[in-house]
Formats: sequence, C-alpha cells, structure tokens
Amino acid sequence: MSSKQFDRTRFDHIGVITEEKHGEENFVDATRVWVTNPRIHPANVEYLRYEHDTPVTGPIRHLPHVAYRVDSVDEAIKGHEILLEPWDVADGFVRVAFVLVDGAVVEFMQYRNPNETGWF
Repeated sequence: MSSKQFDRTRFDHIGVITEEKHGEENFVDATRVWVTNPRIHPANVEYLRYEHDTPVTGPIRHLPHVAYRVDSVDEAIKGHEILLEPWDVADGFVRVAFVLVDGAVVEFMQYRNPNETGWF
C-alpha cells in the first residue's frame, strides 16, 4: 500500500462507468467518452459512457475512479503506474492523467484556473 495520503480537501469527483445516458453529457474526443458534470450531482459523481471505438482499455474502462485537483499533473503522477498519460481537455480547461494506486484508478486534474468551480 502507498504511504503517501492524498489531500482529501482537493477531492474533485468520483467517476462511474455506465452504458446509459445520465442527463446532459459532454464529449471528450481524445478518449471517445461522454461525461456528465459532477458539479450538478449531489455526491459529485461523474458518469462516463464510452463509445465502442474508444482507445481506452484496462482499469480505466471498467473501474470507477476518484479524482483529485493538483497543482501539477506532471508532478502528481511521479512514482505511480500511469494508465493514461497527461492530456488537455477542452482546449486546456483542465489537464488530466490517470494512474493506478494500490489497485484503484485515480485521476489527477490540473485546472487552468485553480479556483475553477465550473465544468468544461
């Protein structure tokens, strides 16, 4: 088990895989997935509905994830098994990467505006 505890005050959302549409969705072209806005869910849940031709495989495709805000995605991923390398979403609104931490999928999110409260 990893010894470094994540800062719980930097929690952003929980991502849940689904095959059903859940309200208004945004499309992320790089991963071919439809995502909902976790800001409007009472428990900060983001639903992810992958297209059949998604390049995403492995744990990210099948397991839920927990997301944390970080100051630097590149620094946050150091020492972790990388599942998806860092990339920009919505023209740089947020930079994200996915890693595996003790069998759990974790997303690190570096918002262009660190005080961002909206969604892309």
